[in-house]
Amino acid sequence: MKETWAFLNSGFHDAATNMAIDETLLNWHSEGKIPPIIRFYGWDKPSLSVGHFQNEQKTINFEGIHKHDCHFVRRLTGGSAVLHDHEVTYSIIVNENHSKIPHTVNEAYYVLADGLLKGYQSLGIDATFARPQQESGDNRSAVCFETPAIYEILADGKKLSGNAQTRRKGVLLQHGSLPISYDTTMLFDLFRFPSERLRNRQQERFARKATGIYEQVKEALEYDDLIPVFLEGFKERLHIETEAFKPTDALWEDVTHLRDTKYATKTWNNKQKNRKTGVK
Repeated sequence: MKETWAFLNSGFHDAATNMAIDETLLNWHSEGKIPPIIRFYGWDKPSLSVGHFQNEQKTINFEGIHKHDCHFVRRLTGGSAVLHDHEVTYSIIVNENHSKIPHTVNEAYYVLADGLLKGYQSLGIDATFARPQQESGDNRSAVCFETPAIYEILADGKKLSGNAQTRRKGVLLQHGSLPISYDTTMLFDLFRFPSERLRNRQQERFARKATGIYEQVKEALEYDDLIPVFLEGFKERLHIETEAFKPTDALWEDVTHLRDTKYATKTWNNKQKNRKTGVK
C-alpha cells in the first residue's frame, strides 16, 4: 500500500503570508500534527524573494520594487533572488529521516525534483536535469534563474525551474518556482547594475539562459491547469498517494502570527541593513 501525503492548493497570497504558510507547515509537521505535505501556491502581486543569507543592500534595487509595486520578502531557504509573478510555486515538507529522503542535500534535491521533471515531460517538454560544475561564489549571479544549480531542470539548455532547500527541526523544506512566462523588464529593474549597458547585456543573457512553460509548449496554460500535472509527477516519482488538506483555524492563527511578527517585518526582510544600523 502506498503512503498517503497531504496536498494543499493554498491559492494566491501576499509574499509574507506565503512564506509564513511554508514555515508553519514545517513547524506543524515537526510536531507530528500533519503528515508530509505537498503545497502549490501563487502570489497575489509580483514578489521578489531573496535567499536567507543574501545581501539585499548590495544586489536589490528597491526603487525598482516600488516602481513595479512588488512585494519583497526574505525566504527561510538560501539561494539567490527570485521574481515570483506568472508562475506556479510548490513546496514539499517532509521529515528529513523519512525513508524516501536521502541524507545528502544533492541527492534529496534529485529525488524531489524528479517529480517536477516528470511533470514537465508530461507537458511534452524535453526536460532534463542540469548537472553543472561547481562555480565559485564570485561567478554566481544574484538573479536565481540566470545560472542553473545541480539537479535543476533545463529545456533547450535553458533553466526551467529554481529550487531552494533548508532543514530545520528535523524537517526538510524544499520549495521552488515554476515560471509560466517572464516579464524581463520588471525583473531587471529589481537589481542593481553599475551601468545601463551591463543591465541590458545581462538581460539579453538571461533570455538565452532561462525559459518558461509557455515558451516551451506555446499553449495558454495557467496555474489551475498546471497543478494536477505536477502533483501527478510527484505522486508517480515518490510512489505516494495524496489527500487534500484543509487548513484549520488554529493553523491560520499560527500563519498570521508568523507573518506579522517575522515575514512582514523590516527586521527580518532587511537583515543586511539592520546589521549595519544596529536595528534589532
